[in-house]
Amino acid sequence: MKILIVEDNEILSQNIATYLKLENIQSKQLFEGGQVNYELTMNNYDLVILDLGLPDIDGLDICKKIRGSEKNIPILMLTARNTTQDKISGFQSGSDDYLTKPFDYEELLMRIHALIRRNFTVKSNKINIGDIELNIADKKVSLQGEEVHLSNLEIDLIIYLVQNKGKVISKEELLEKVWGEYDAYSMSRTVDVYIGYLRKKLGKDLIETIRGQGYLIR
Repeated sequence: MKILIVEDNEILSQNIATYLKLENIQSKQLFEGGQVNYELTMNNYDLVILDLGLPDIDGLDICKKIRGSEKNIPILMLTARNTTQDKISGFQSGSDDYLTKPFDYEELLMRIHALIRRNFTVKSNKINIGDIELNIADKKVSLQGEEVHLSNLEIDLIIYLVQNKGKVISKEELLEKVWGEYDAYSMSRTVDVYIGYLRKKLGKDLIETIRGQGYLIR
């Protein structure tokens, strides 16, 4: 998991980054809002922690720009403003959650994980790729119109790979996002096994192995 921290208070920003590192979460810090869109264009992040009161650009405007760019990335807004209207403005600008300062770092972590899980939820009942159709609501998969039985874990795995079509996904990322497991060393073989299940059921050429990097659906 990688998070972009946009916070002009350098001490607070560093404290957040340090806490996230202890939880095995990577992060990058920005202290001005003007760099955000460029950073999100050049690099992939799982979530943005965005301060509302930045010195150069208002956090609400940054949030609107991110949403206007069609980037489907969760935004957790931080602010000292705690009125109901402030929260409404934050949500209306496109923020996914709102945390007022001062805050507990355990609560911050809880909200981060909740937003990541929510973002993983498929926004459509059906996903199509080639001859494969995934019906999320019914937990059913068909190949060339014929239903194929998959376990819930197999369905979650193929959904995540399809949602990231064209991107190489590492075993570590799959373990974290699909299994909710962070011990890549002991669980690595499990990913291989389930990829094998999917290839057997949906076609051996569907998922490509990129040696030393991970898996890819083109």
